[in-house]
Parts: sequence; structure tokens; C-alpha cells
Amino acid sequence: MASLRDAGCIVRATCAVERLAMLLFADLVIALVALLHFYFLVLEMFLWDKPAGMKAFGLTRESAAATKVLAANQGLYNGFLAAGLVWGLWLGEAGFGVKVFFLACVLVAGLYGAATASRKILYIQALPAAVGLVLLALS
Repeated sequence: MASLRDAGCIVRATCAVERLAMLLFADLVIALVALLHFYFLVLEMFLWDKPAGMKAFGLTRESAAATKVLAANQGLYNGFLAAGLVWGLWLGEAGFGVKVFFLACVLVAGLYGAATASRKILYIQALPAAVGLVLLALS
């Protein structure tokens, strides 16, 4: 029985090319999400109380100093999310479940951040993760 993914394909080779293209696009989005989270790690762990970090998060010197340790901890978690996504990419097709798990973690963190901290997080963190999940499902 043909899957829904194959239902629209006329030639099986065309389906394979379309699937490969979708998987490549999904992996590019996942790589972007991983890069974003490595960037968040750098901002939160190393630049939090520097001009770039304070500007990115709208902090005063005082608030940056008071929250530096908490931000570093948050940055470490973002690094784990990035590492998990890179691991999934490294595994290739066998990493499908790893990619889904870590994208889902990023999505939940983004939704929570948007609800509790800043709506901007919805677009910077949650939306790219959701796009990655949709692309993976279509691949």
C-alpha cells in the first residue's frame, strides 16, 4: 500500500528526488536552529554583561550583573539543544527521532519564553523549530 507521501508521485524516482530535496531543506533549517542556539549560548554565557549582550536583551549594567549566573546557566542549556540538533544531523537519516526530540524541546522552550518573557522569542526560537518539525514530517 502506497503512503500518502507517495500518492502524488508519478514516477518513483521523482518521489525519491523530492524526498531528498525536502530532507535537505529540513536539515538546513535544523542547522540554522542549531547555529542560533550556539549564538544564544555565546550571548548568555560570555556576552551577557558586555555591550552586545546587554543590547540584545535590553539590560542595564546592574540587571546584567545581577542575572549573569542565571544567564550562563540558560546559555548552557541552549548549548545542549544545539548539540542535540547537530548530533541528529550527524546521524543522518538515523537521526530522525533525535532531530524531532530536540526540535520539540526548542519549540516548547520558545513557546514558554514567548508566554513568560518576550513575544519576540516566538519568532526567533519557536517558529524556526516549528518549521523544522513540519519539514521533517514532510520528508
